[in-house]
Amino acid sequence: MYLNCHSYFSLNYGALSVKDLVAKAKAAGSKRLALTDINNVSGIFDFIKECEKVDIIPIVGVEFRNGDDLKYIALAKNQKGLCEINKFLSEYLESEKPFPQKAPPFKNSFTIYPITCFESNPTLDEHEYIGVHFWELTKLFKYQKHAAFQKILAMHSVTFHDKLTYNLHRLLRAIGKNVLLSKLPKSVEAYPDELFIDMLTLGEKFSNYPLFLRNTASLMIACNFKFDFKADKNKRVYTHSKEGDAEFLRKLTLDGAVKRYDISNTKVLERIDKELKIIKEFNFEAYFLMTWDVINYAKNKGYFHVGRGSGANSIVAYCMGITDVDPIELNLFFERFINPQRTSPPDFDIDFSWDERNEIIEYFFARYGKEYVCLLATYNTFQRNSAIRELAKVFGLPKAEVDTYLRYPDKAQENEYMRYILKYAPLMDDFPQNLSIHAGGILVSDELLYNYTALQPMPKGFPICQWDMYIAEEIGFSKFDILSQRGLGHIKMAVDIVRENHNINIDIHQVEKFKEDESVRKKLQSNETMGCFYIESPAMRQLMWKLRCDNYLTLVAASSIIRPGVASSGMMKAYIERHHNPYNIDYLHPKMKELLEDTYGVMIYQEDVIKVAHEFAGMTLGESDMLRRAMSGKYRARIEFEKIVDKWFINCKAKGYSDELAKEVWRQVESFAGYSFSKAHSASYAVESYQSLFLKTYFPLEFITAVINNFGGFYRTEFYIHEAKRSGGMIEAPDINESQFLTSIKGKTIWLGWVHVKSLEVKIVERIMNERQRNGRFLSFSDFAHRIEIGLDQLIILIRLGTFRNFGVSKKELLWEAHLLLHNNFKPSVYKEALFEYLEPETNLPALSFDPLEDIYDEIEFLEFTIGSPFDLCGEPLESTLTSDNLHEMFDKNINLYGYLVTWKSIRTKNGQLMGFGYFYDLSGQFFDTVHFPYSLEKYPLRGAGIYYLSGKVVEDFGFYSINIESMRKVEYKPDPRSVSEPISDASLAFVIND
Repeated sequence: MYLNCHSYFSLNYGALSVKDLVAKAKAAGSKRLALTDINNVSGIFDFIKECEKVDIIPIVGVEFRNGDDLKYIALAKNQKGLCEINKFLSEYLESEKPFPQKAPPFKNSFTIYPITCFESNPTLDEHEYIGVHFWELTKLFKYQKHAAFQKILAMHSVTFHDKLTYNLHRLLRAIGKNVLLSKLPKSVEAYPDELFIDMLTLGEKFSNYPLFLRNTASLMIACNFKFDFKADKNKRVYTHSKEGDAEFLRKLTLDGAVKRYDISNTKVLERIDKELKIIKEFNFEAYFLMTWDVINYAKNKGYFHVGRGSGANSIVAYCMGITDVDPIELNLFFERFINPQRTSPPDFDIDFSWDERNEIIEYFFARYGKEYVCLLATYNTFQRNSAIRELAKVFGLPKAEVDTYLRYPDKAQENEYMRYILKYAPLMDDFPQNLSIHAGGILVSDELLYNYTALQPMPKGFPICQWDMYIAEEIGFSKFDILSQRGLGHIKMAVDIVRENHNINIDIHQVEKFKEDESVRKKLQSNETMGCFYIESPAMRQLMWKLRCDNYLTLVAASSIIRPGVASSGMMKAYIERHHNPYNIDYLHPKMKELLEDTYGVMIYQEDVIKVAHEFAGMTLGESDMLRRAMSGKYRARIEFEKIVDKWFINCKAKGYSDELAKEVWRQVESFAGYSFSKAHSASYAVESYQSLFLKTYFPLEFITAVINNFGGFYRTEFYIHEAKRSGGMIEAPDINESQFLTSIKGKTIWLGWVHVKSLEVKIVERIMNERQRNGRFLSFSDFAHRIEIGLDQLIILIRLGTFRNFGVSKKELLWEAHLLLHNNFKPSVYKEALFEYLEPETNLPALSFDPLEDIYDEIEFLEFTIGSPFDLCGEPLESTLTSDNLHEMFDKNINLYGYLVTWKSIRTKNGQLMGFGYFYDLSGQFFDTVHFPYSLEKYPLRGAGIYYLSGKVVEDFGFYSINIESMRKVEYKPDPRSVSEPISDASLAFVIND
């Protein structure tokens, strides 16, 4: 009789998790149970598994609603029934049309209408019924002679299980409707009796209607939904057969091996044969070929990619060009990618440029069909603070008040509403709030996706399934992770600019040559890496300096140990110390030295954990990878993990190791495994870093122009412009004749693009560029005004930013002229192709004063930075002209210097105190680092962006020099001469600090 149950996947409606729903049904004595979430099938596979655990026969379906209006419920008789339900749901979700009054003629599903159907649908088809709740029985008297009376079901709906969860349901409805709880209409709530009632009691309520009970029993028995969780759901062949796939995969691999290796190397051929055998055993030929196919498509379009993650452990992937990481060189285990004992399927992580990724995704849909391809979903769930904030809204509490309660929890108990909120917020933990798009997961199904899910449209235009990556894994899908990043955009654009400006074609994939290039090595060694992918942040540059990083393998290691948590664990310091003094390392056992000598006994890579488990403890590679996954928090079954732990100690005993040695090595594995990183992933990033480094070494201005145009780097645009100046570039503000939409470069001159100008309308930019393209450069300000339709406010922006500066007329004169032209209702005329010079109006103006500070403040207002030096704004005589060029000569000395803040990072110490790390540049434009311990930061806190006068002691750590700040003060800026007469702080300037 439980034909209509809602889980929390009936978003902002159901008050029970799938697990709780099944548990309550079991307690009520249910033998068969139907999950029918509202316009959603997210929960069906968890539901099936939970039912199987407690010997309940699962029935799956959907409750179709237009808003709050229940139209009908569909229950699948079998897998075909689920397919037709999902297809119907998908069509209406995509079209955004309301569901029709009458359901489609399902062939493998039952349709259940509400009692109102007696009025709206006078006749029912064979598969259609009317569901009646026990509280609706009194309404049946007038329908007893109706033909549909014989097709009534005894139905009971479930949405909650007690008074507490009934209240939670009401709160969820108010959140979903975005109304105060006191204003929530009863019509949008579930009936108060929609909770589990034991089967005997429920049967008694329908005891006067045995026909209804028989109909219900017959229908539920007819629903025989079986699902094979183990069957492979992915597209199974790429060519026309499995044999064809295997043959083609081998050919591509061997063809690539000839280009990548000395093919006479038996180690290479043995590794290829081993991998191909495992790939065939696990039916992954099509997966490899489909990944190669999309990358081949991208290469033909001129797009760059990075194959990273555990997929870079594969020599097959390396030979096919999916990755650029040599697993032989780095001693990478294929089992890290495809593990015979790993329950979750592997997947390739492929990065494309941020502005090309959508086209790659479109290719998947075009290549394999829109009914076979979808993006993975993820659930945005309620967490403690988000639940509290949403509940506070339905009680009408102001945001500021809620912020105070969250900051000072003890005060919350003083407020009656907050006590109520704190009672219910924990009940919402991990409740899904809405579906969103997974970062990059794509599924390609062998059968129609409707067999497994409805497809839901998203704002970006690509449909998603209605469940997440964990469900995808459990039901037999392997995802393709198609991701985006801006580093590849930098590289591609830089290559394009070099081709256009220098007629040089760069093969950016010649990474082996880049690794051996002496100039690139020196650039890496000198830490000149601003703009380079993954190695430009202050923390990374510090680490590389401490390691004296000048080669690929050291960079791979640095890319791993830079990750959060490593420094606080002591692992980073231990690695650096041993890197400089590798001869004084005490290894626990000769085997540990053999395995970890390359990393000085520190397990910085996940592959190190696998090596130790395999070679030291004698576990299989599959077991070793399971151990690695478990310790990094990616394993869900605790009992399986405990078996692995037991296996470790049993094996160690069998190998003759003492209990103390086995325990100590295990302790080290535990301490390192949580922080270790995929070596293949680090190596993939290091490849991209080398590509960036090569471009920065030989074409620094073209490279930094590309970085500016792709945005999204570690630093703000202002500091990439500063870097361009340090690299010999001349920076020009936007110019009416020279600037493009994006920043452009001619020779050593970089012209900032219109995209950087705040408040300038896109339509004005388009008019300027289109007019310039059609009829040539603007000859004067008057010529511009005659050819471009523009309002006074937009024209003033162009004037104040100096875009007409090359016409030889001052900005103040142009402002006068603009007001005269536009206040006299001047209208631009149609441009004539014949040569014609507009007469400049003769305006007698008094002598107009000018202060260079005016230009600086105009740049700050419209660009958010000055193209010149910010130190020109310094509102006090310089007390020191010291720079950071030779900090090593001032070691252990107290110094004073001025610095312009670049970026800032705050952290909490183990005692909870706030400390900070600053990154500045000095009067000479050189960068330097500062450390602000709690005692200093509390007394001299950071006060936003700007110039600081800094006092502190020069300290050294593994050859890296920085300043421990003892005091600092913010320097006031000179005033804008047009507005105030006293020095001002720059607090009003719209700067952003990286934190």
